[in-house]
Amino acid sequence: MSFKKDDKFGEWYSEVIVNSEMIEYYDISGCYILRPWVMEIWELMKEFFEAEIKKLKLKPYYFPLFITEDVLQKEKDHVEGFAPEVAWVTKSGKSDLEAPIAVRPTSETAMYPYFSKWIRSHRDLPWKCNQWCNIIRWEFSSPTPFIRSREFLWQEGHTAFATKEEADEEVLHILELYRGIYEEFLAVPVFKGRKSEMEKFADGLYTTSVEAFVPNTGRGIQGATSHCLGQNFAKMFDIRFEDEKGKRSFVWQNSWAYTTRSIGVMVMAHGDDKGIVLPPRVAPIQVIVIHVPFRDADTVAISGACESAVYTLNQAGMRADLDARDNYSPGWKYSHWEMKGIPLRIEIGPRDLANKQVHIVRRDNGAKADIPSTDLVEHVRTLLDEIQDSLFEAAKQKRDACIEVIHTWDEFTAALNEKKLILAPWCDEEEVEKDVKARTKGDLGAAKTLCTPFDQPDLPEGTVCFASGKPAKTWSFWGRSY
Repeated sequence: MSFKKDDKFGEWYSEVIVNSEMIEYYDISGCYILRPWVMEIWELMKEFFEAEIKKLKLKPYYFPLFITEDVLQKEKDHVEGFAPEVAWVTKSGKSDLEAPIAVRPTSETAMYPYFSKWIRSHRDLPWKCNQWCNIIRWEFSSPTPFIRSREFLWQEGHTAFATKEEADEEVLHILELYRGIYEEFLAVPVFKGRKSEMEKFADGLYTTSVEAFVPNTGRGIQGATSHCLGQNFAKMFDIRFEDEKGKRSFVWQNSWAYTTRSIGVMVMAHGDDKGIVLPPRVAPIQVIVIHVPFRDADTVAISGACESAVYTLNQAGMRADLDARDNYSPGWKYSHWEMKGIPLRIEIGPRDLANKQVHIVRRDNGAKADIPSTDLVEHVRTLLDEIQDSLFEAAKQKRDACIEVIHTWDEFTAALNEKKLILAPWCDEEEVEKDVKARTKGDLGAAKTLCTPFDQPDLPEGTVCFASGKPAKTWSFWGRSY
């Protein structure tokens, strides 16, 4: 690695995701090749989430990538929220199209004209669909792989209900699944909360999110969102149902999504100067086994012991693999797999063979131990659980150390300059948030609300908003963000 994480974070991040064989840069700015190492991580996350939403009876769909201009423009407030990011197809070969065709920045306007055809009766509800696809959002100035790219992969769920209560319940259920993806799989701590009116999904009723924080940059990052759309889109696209008494009503809708951005957040949270560090639950390979031959050693027996260890671990449900390449030295292999973030490395050499043991090394903290071969499965399983927990706790401690509780504007600006995650009393007024953005605008970007956390500290009577001096209604997280 040419760059240190704590010295030049941006350069370190760009280098580590290439050297670990996660991505390759493409010849169109903001677009990246996702290599197998990343796609396997994404597949593990997808496997978990797919199983969970199937329990909720979500059905798989795939809607086309293209959206007609008439349909996209039908919901004006929604379109305005995405207008700068919409890419348009205007030519076929050398001929101009009769009308430009949008490339989806999100799928509400692609799906909902057909919801109005398919949903007729209360018997059709709840309506639940999900698709895994790519999204194109074109207009931005500073692309960052995974975090902010022109094309990315995501999951998007779209549902319709007869009542707001059902919609509200699902919003929070999905948000909890997203928390689980970040905290229990990626080992990244997040806050669950509600977005401000200014930051909510364009023309939705309200937006909830899970919010992460990157201590090295002092920036918040929206991890995933679960939106209640209310009845706005139903009214625009005439999505109505007939109840048991024959009365026609508009449905209540939700949409929710998480993206490959989550993988970038994980890299930022856990990576170090040796490479990325993968939590075991999302590591395509959890254990790499390397034979360590010495001159005059019984290489056949050592190789057999390595193969046996891999087989035993795989049979026990762990993801293990053997690096038996003889054209690379053991030291080169150690560095290679450390760069790729494998949670555990097992080394087997002549001494280990003689002592009926394996030598095991943790990626997260470098701790080493000799483990009896007979206890391999039990020890490895315990270590993988410990690594998963340790990564989360370390990331949480780093994040929590950045939280600054403030009460005044001067405290706010000081904390912002120190790259803190700011928790402040707020009057919850859109004009005040706009004013904060305007007053903090600069080369590093303006401050904004990240979310109003559901877990609220006490708000003593008489507490005033840090920015306006008006009575505070809530505590909210503020800061700069990606």
